[in-house]
Amino acid sequence: MMRIFLLTTIAALFLNCSTEKSVFITKNFSFAQEQTLRMLSAVNNQPLYPRTTAKDGSLKLTDMYDWTSGFFAGNLWYLYEYTQDENWKQNAIRWTQSLEPLKTFKDHHDLGFMMYCSYGNAYRLTKNTAYKDILIESAKSLSTRFDPKTGCIKSWNYRKSWDGKREWFYPVIIDNMMNLELLFFAYKETGNPKFRDIAITHAETTLKNHFRNDFSTYHVVNYDTITGAFQDRGTSQGYTDASTWARGQAWAIYGYTMVYRETQNPKFLNAAMSAADFYLENKNLPEDKIPYWDFDVEDKNMSPDWINKNNLSLLKRDASAAAITSSALFELSEYAQNKKQHYQQAAKTILFNLSKFYTAESGTNNNFLIKHCVGSFPHNEEIDVPLVYADYYFLEALTRYKNSECK
Repeated sequence: MMRIFLLTTIAALFLNCSTEKSVFITKNFSFAQEQTLRMLSAVNNQPLYPRTTAKDGSLKLTDMYDWTSGFFAGNLWYLYEYTQDENWKQNAIRWTQSLEPLKTFKDHHDLGFMMYCSYGNAYRLTKNTAYKDILIESAKSLSTRFDPKTGCIKSWNYRKSWDGKREWFYPVIIDNMMNLELLFFAYKETGNPKFRDIAITHAETTLKNHFRNDFSTYHVVNYDTITGAFQDRGTSQGYTDASTWARGQAWAIYGYTMVYRETQNPKFLNAAMSAADFYLENKNLPEDKIPYWDFDVEDKNMSPDWINKNNLSLLKRDASAAAITSSALFELSEYAQNKKQHYQQAAKTILFNLSKFYTAESGTNNNFLIKHCVGSFPHNEEIDVPLVYADYYFLEALTRYKNSECK
């Protein structure tokens, strides 16, 4: 009798857990479909891609060369994956194929975002070999930005630092870790070790130069174009050069989790876990685990030139950083066995709080899903607005939660 009672109790707990999970996932994907249908109507077949809300409150669209152009197609693929609805598939195909000219684009490092979030999901879900060929061509284009002297893929072309005080001839940003997945894909599909070697070398160089001792991250590292030597560290979108920009920390967690998946090298797992622990254990992280746009924005010892420190409007959350981190933690929990439940619970907490407090009312928010994101405070751009990549990583986190063990 005791054994039957225990089995019945376990079954009931599993059922309750499964029911809670199913209701949550259904609710959020239903909302995502409603909003995205309106978005499709709003863009009205324009060859432009949703990015955010403009300062005048209107929907801001970009051309394909913007680093965010591939996310909307990725959103459509996640909706198709969940629903298996042919209409979502056809829309995803249309928005993905419009990006094909980018396969030879070489002007910045974000080709991984642009093509892997779109064509990568397209190939994963359809196995259409034409998509694979386009991804391989894209990886070849991205590889041209790698310089063995620096050991890094060059992120941006020459520019001055955000404060105009320094010149960056070979800037590499922490975001660049996200583009390595395209190279690992190309290696697996072609067997050409060049792609894998570039990705690993970049990850190793970034591990050496972008992290502080506590595994917080610098945003920008600049290298000498002649010798390849490290020159200086700074920020472009964070509070100060010495602060920790929240989305940059999220890119690091996600990027090193992915690199560990592809290499099984424990130093990359340690980097992912250490970066995650910095985020989750930070004394400045709000209780709901949705960070302010920079972890150090309230540090009175830091004095950025660009803003009045008494300006309380600085205290803005960046839900995009939280969405990226939630998605990353669901995957990281699969590898960090000694912290599996810890990371899984943190990922779920972030995801549930995003759903409860940071999703828009239906028909508002210019039909984006997530509210309260920050693009770049120092540039006074995209402050407390939706961002298309927040939606993308929210849907990815939701998908990963759906496919994860129920806890």
